[in-house]
Amino acid sequence: MDNTMLQATMKENDKQAKWLIGIFSFVVFAAVTILSKYKLQLDLGFNVHIFAAINAVINSIIAVLLVAAVVVVKKGNYLLHKKLMMSALILSILFLVSYIAHHLLAGETKFGGTGTIKVVYLIILFTHIFLAAIILPFILFTAYRALTGNYPEHKRLAKITFPLWLYVAITGPVVYFFISPYYI
Repeated sequence: MDNTMLQATMKENDKQAKWLIGIFSFVVFAAVTILSKYKLQLDLGFNVHIFAAINAVINSIIAVLLVAAVVVVKKGNYLLHKKLMMSALILSILFLVSYIAHHLLAGETKFGGTGTIKVVYLIILFTHIFLAAIILPFILFTAYRALTGNYPEHKRLAKITFPLWLYVAITGPVVYFFISPYYI
């Protein structure tokens, strides 16, 4: 077990980081928003809702990685924490690609439930969407602080980022559970 803090892997440049993280976060948000309005009419020869199932699995794995990363960092294993968090980041990129593919290929699916179950679904869906829309810059700034070795700021940001990212990672599969019976 590595109980020493890790060395910085990149040089701190807050002005450049703020611009890059801001631009990247905006571009990702805009791409997801714009591309969700379109549906490609392609017959790929398989059920395109497999991407939604993949998304649910990826989000579930991310949730497990996030919890494991917190456990190991509390035990002082910073190297394993970094590896777990980098894995969560890489899976988040794969999730984004799969998410866009699903929405481009499948279009929008309407929830068919009614009454209380619909209210519960909509509350979970709207909070999930809102937090998913705003979480990316938090994730990137938190990672940036760790990579530059600014651990006090990393820890401060992680206390905000972790519960939000975990909520998004958990509610993603919950939304899938609710909506998947209505896929055509």
